[in-house]
Amino acid sequence: MTRAGYVVHLPEPVQYEQAWELQRSVAARVAEGELPDTVLLLEHTPVITLGRRAEEGELHVPEGAAVDIVETDRGGKSTYHGPGQLVCYPIFDLTRHGQDVKRYCRDLEEALIRTLAPLGMAATRIEGLTGIWLEPPPRKIASIGIHISKWVTTHGYALNVDLDPAPFTQWITACGLEDTAFTTIARELGRPVDVDEVRPHAVAALEDVFELKLAEASVHALPASRVQAEVAGTA
Repeated sequence: MTRAGYVVHLPEPVQYEQAWELQRSVAARVAEGELPDTVLLLEHTPVITLGRRAEEGELHVPEGAAVDIVETDRGGKSTYHGPGQLVCYPIFDLTRHGQDVKRYCRDLEEALIRTLAPLGMAATRIEGLTGIWLEPPPRKIASIGIHISKWVTTHGYALNVDLDPAPFTQWITACGLEDTAFTTIARELGRPVDVDEVRPHAVAALEDVFELKLAEASVHALPASRVQAEVAGTA
């Protein structure tokens, strides 16, 4: 059965902590049944986020680098976000989607695989590792990190569209993986790719995998909060 939901496109890069508070605001309304499943699609200003499993030694940011560092409640280790990366925050009530955390992570991976397929890219999973990869040789193109509270999800995935992947290897030990190659859609296709080109594929993939019909909504229509007003003012 297909359910109705919302997708909100934030067109300008958003500071991480603003988006995080917006997620919490939306998640509270989803948990109360005041909002259906809601997806936020956006780019972030440069930021390194540390998941709950991040360890000392993963950070080696050069002095003076223009990047924020934020500790989060998502799973996983360290990763980098910046303009040119499509970040997807599905805020879903998993009581509607099986109440199975492992299945939810696999479904996010499947949505990423289907997002890349229309661009002619055969992405895949690698046993024992999270995220989505291209191979051979193995190179990571998308990361996943989630948080679930009372069966409502926050955080999600980050898909490298067209950005310099150097921070993944030069500033951090991304995802705790040594000697891992990171890539982007633009690098693989050999041409510039705008994040807006990828957004429709991401929405269609989420609809297919999670059996949703996502109507576009403005951030103004979501639950009122100080951060929502700030984000809406920059959108």
